Amino acid sequence: MNVVHRLDGEGLQGQDLLARVRQEARTLGFSQIGVSGIDLSMAEPGLRAWLAAGFHGSMGYMAAHGMKRARPAELVPGTVSVISARMDYLPRPLPEAGGSADPQDWVAREQGRLADPDQAVISVYARGRDYHKVLRQRLQKLAQALNVWLGPFGHRAFTDSAPVLEVELAARSGVGWRGKHTLALHREAGSMFFLGELFVDLALPSTPAVSAHCGQCSACLDVCPTQAIVAPYRLDARRCLSYLSIEHEGPIPQEFRRAMGNRIYGCDDCQLVCPWNKFAQRAVLPDFDEREGLGASTLLALWAWDEPAWWRRTEGSAIRRIGWRRWRRNLAVALGNALAQASSSLAAEELKIALTTARADADNLVREHIDWALAQEPGWGGVVRAEVGA
Repeated sequence: MNVVHRLDGEGLQGQDLLARVRQEARTLGFSQIGVSGIDLSMAEPGLRAWLAAGFHGSMGYMAAHGMKRARPAELVPGTVSVISARMDYLPRPLPEAGGSADPQDWVAREQGRLADPDQAVISVYARGRDYHKVLRQRLQKLAQALNVWLGPFGHRAFTDSAPVLEVELAARSGVGWRGKHTLALHREAGSMFFLGELFVDLALPSTPAVSAHCGQCSACLDVCPTQAIVAPYRLDARRCLSYLSIEHEGPIPQEFRRAMGNRIYGCDDCQLVCPWNKFAQRAVLPDFDEREGLGASTLLALWAWDEPAWWRRTEGSAIRRIGWRRWRRNLAVALGNALAQASSSLAAEELKIALTTARADADNLVREHIDWALAQEPGWGGVVRAEVGA
């Protein structure tokens, strides 16, 4: 029988402890808890091949950490088990904005905004408080509860903040399975959730993995605007609009600019078409409520923010990590795409004036994107997809 011993010598049966952990996790806002061991050796060949292909782009830290990402005990010596936690983040409805309590309505809302070139689209996960802070604080509270029950033990909390194979650990613990878009999927929550981990030096009972349920579906591969999902379960970050708009520091490659459309931070396209996201769950925490300006704003409204306003409005937000320059760079591309789809000469003129007015004070990076935007001629119309060979 798997028994975890307290300092006073009393034993707490593993399954009883797991039940306590799950109950405490629920009170902290987590949706699910799973436990896995630390042998991820089967994942190492795939990780090596991904790095060797250069699919990590300019994220040098990916290569720098090497196989440590697949070796939890090298990252945190003494680690014996990993607790994986899932937290749903689909924003709660805003009654004043006419929001529906039905989680399924989010897909239609997001697709409608993507289809309107004047709207600014920010990835759903980034519209509230920075998830790194939310999950890390609550994982620490979960560890504190374990400390009360068991006495002091070694642990460390992670949330997308260290070389950790989060989806692999989640899949091994039964928190979900890896979808063809490389995100974790759950039958009762789709993919609209964050993952966090507690590396612990306790021998906890593992929870069973679940089988994959993507079947023959290829919706996520088919819809990707830049065809960044080059094969099932294989993502070339260099083509991914989330990577380009967030991680990439330099100019957006011209072959991908039109494909960006009105996306200014991240991209949810592969999640919007995933059939499992009809089961996406609303967040239980107010932390992920949409902030004003981040869920339903026009491109021109956000372009009108000056830098102090941007810093003020993004305080405590994950969006801050891209900085003011990349924010303006992304907006400039989106404004160029809006100009190309302007419904009238009056609308086109308004966009041109906004871009031209900002050009003089822009730095070289932003100015280059403004010039590209101004060169777009109204009339090319619809959705653009980048070619694989671009």
